[in-house]
Amino acid sequence: MAKIAFIGLGHMGGGMAPNLAKAGHEVGAFDLVPEAVHKAMEAGCSAAASAADAVKDADVVITMLPAAKHVRAVYNDDVAPNAKRGALLIDCSTIDVDSARDVGAQMAAKGFDFLDAPVSGGIAAAAAGQLALMVGGTDEQFERAKPFLEPMAKAVIHAGQLGAGQAAKICNNMILGATMVATCEAFVLAQKLGLDPQVFFDISSKASGQSWSMTSYAPVPGVGPETPADRDYEGGFAAALMLKDLKLAADAARSVGAYTPMGAEAEELYQRFVDRGGANKDFSGIIKMIDDSWKVPQD
Repeated sequence: MAKIAFIGLGHMGGGMAPNLAKAGHEVGAFDLVPEAVHKAMEAGCSAAASAADAVKDADVVITMLPAAKHVRAVYNDDVAPNAKRGALLIDCSTIDVDSARDVGAQMAAKGFDFLDAPVSGGIAAAAAGQLALMVGGTDEQFERAKPFLEPMAKAVIHAGQLGAGQAAKICNNMILGATMVATCEAFVLAQKLGLDPQVFFDISSKASGQSWSMTSYAPVPGVGPETPADRDYEGGFAAALMLKDLKLAADAARSVGAYTPMGAEAEELYQRFVDRGGANKDFSGIIKMIDDSWKVPQD
């Protein structure tokens, strides 16, 4: 078993780190929020006093951080000066492709193996060890990383070279953002046309309109499997994070000259939802804005 440093214990990292401890690894966990560290300790991890302290003597360093600026700072200021040479570095944050490649190149120059491995699946999947991980790195690095990714995942997929994981995640979430909007629009239209939501779900979930947003994450309460819609859109995947991913997709599209009108429209709609106060609501809560009969209460 390995000694693993896990930095970043938010909604996703807080579920991921304990699964590594359950697999028998020694997990030193750090987050700027003391309560998050305490929860990780209750789940079998040990507490580190700082990010720099966590990575000392670690065989593997895993990070789950909010944005590229945090990834750059942690790897340059905490990991590179303090981790032992040859340590395996895995960043599970969702950031832009160029930043992943830049950080990876900098870490490689200092003697580390670095992979980008963003995740998909949400908070419940993180806690259950059922995430999908999209990994960028060499074949050798991927094989080295797999044993440490598999306890957190239902699928670990080698997307390609460094940065490919981020590319896959950005494209995947552009699909998710756009299909959720379409699913919400369809439910609203169905209700206004007099269809019962349960009946519409039963039909569409088995017909050509079927998608993950419909079948596994229905945006209306009381139909299909339990989703954040059944909890007033609390928990799940925050709309602000969906907007972040859609902006990353838009930036990536501009950088390569790709035409993504549906992605751009989804970005505009989620920006409006966030501006109306929905930042911390689950992204499926955008149905209430589309319905236009409800506004998210302001903080």
